[in-house]
Amino acid sequence: MKRRTFLMGVAGAAGCTPRGQRLNVFNWSNYIAAETLAGFEAETGVTVRYAVYESNEEMLARVMSGNSGWDVVFPTHYFVEPMRAMGLLAGLDLGLLGNRRNLFGEFQAPEWDSRLEWSMPYMWGCSGILYHERVTPAPRRWADLWDDRFRGRLTMLDDPAEVLGAALLKLGLPLNETSEAGLRRAQAEALRQKGLVRAYLNAEVRDQMVAGDILACQLWATTAQQAIDEAPELRFAFPEEGFPVYADCAVVLKESDRGELGHRFIDYLLRPEVGAAIVRESRTATCNEVALGVLGEVLPPTLRMDRAVLGRGQWFAAMPAAAQRLRDRLWTEIKSA
Repeated sequence: MKRRTFLMGVAGAAGCTPRGQRLNVFNWSNYIAAETLAGFEAETGVTVRYAVYESNEEMLARVMSGNSGWDVVFPTHYFVEPMRAMGLLAGLDLGLLGNRRNLFGEFQAPEWDSRLEWSMPYMWGCSGILYHERVTPAPRRWADLWDDRFRGRLTMLDDPAEVLGAALLKLGLPLNETSEAGLRRAQAEALRQKGLVRAYLNAEVRDQMVAGDILACQLWATTAQQAIDEAPELRFAFPEEGFPVYADCAVVLKESDRGELGHRFIDYLLRPEVGAAIVRESRTATCNEVALGVLGEVLPPTLRMDRAVLGRGQWFAAMPAAAQRLRDRLWTEIKSA
């Protein structure tokens, strides 16, 4: 995820954009405010074609051909290097992204792209356990989601890295385990749990949790907060064994012939007032430190940069090709079992 400020360039650059152009943006759901696109369109005269996805795999399947029609997409950080290696990404021109100075220090030179050559951090987050307060004892560990009391009232994310990650952490193994022995142990745990799981769902489970149909789920903290805002009886736990941490980043696709316009859009998202409006409405965890200052409110633990909590988290890493192929195969076997 990345933030940029564009204030200095607006006056000089706005007139340089041919009005009537279209920019194609493919993003995660609930990642902008209602007025975000309208504000950009009014300023530039550009029409934004905007669509959403619910998983990295869905996004990647759409853009792998190199002829998808999308200009800007938002892969999670550990997808950036594989997408670069596949020749899908255009390099970023930091001269067009002045608002990157608004990012938290952690995101100014992140491990996965230390010079911000390919990606701009936009939102960060982690996964944990969302549950109803009536559940006693309250789940505090990933291991608690293997308890028979949740049979048929539990969902896990429809995401191989997340599900295998929870199983690995339950076993006391690293989140980014690459050995075949360790990954097969994690698969065995996921298969053992599957009889309890109603479905593998992403953001779609939010409404089911609010309605009380599901008692507990593995869920991203930001999506969990959206549910808590609607149903205050819901609670979120950062699992004691540790939990995955991620950042969703804005990138410009190499196939795009609207690269400069894509940069303008990314820089627009990094403006403090634009970023603040997005956090206020979408209840997401921004990488934009200055935007939080503009927001001027104390955020819940699910949305704020609490370094004491995040110190227990583990960042996802891009997998070596062989380990990724094995993970994909194990996940296919889990889903089809």
